[in-house]
Amino acid sequence: MAEPEQDIGEKPAVRIQNPKENDFIEIELKRQELSYQNLLKVSCCELGINPEQVEKIRKLPNTLLRKDKDIRRLRDFQEVELILMKNGSSGLTEYMPSLTERPCYNSKAAKMTY
Repeated sequence: MAEPEQDIGEKPAVRIQNPKENDFIEIELKRQELSYQNLLKVSCCELGINPEQVEKIRKLPNTLLRKDKDIRRLRDFQEVELILMKNGSSGLTEYMPSLTERPCYNSKAAKMTY
């Protein structure tokens, strides 16, 4: 027997903003559980971080999620990113890779002279 419509959940794909790691994990939330606090709680639990470390939640590419209404608009596999607070004590703080670590770096082009 099919599940009632309200029991079917959404499965956003979530990750921590980190230039070195760009993989997402899928989390599942029941439709009636779609709220900012539940998304934050489940995402942090799955990613192994403390909710107090999260500064913002962003729906990629560039939309901040601020309230329950924003969360209810999420659809399956939409990409959501947790932006962590920047403090000197955490290993999860923003890291700016050098030019050679970026995937688009072309070493031959870097040695060319114009």
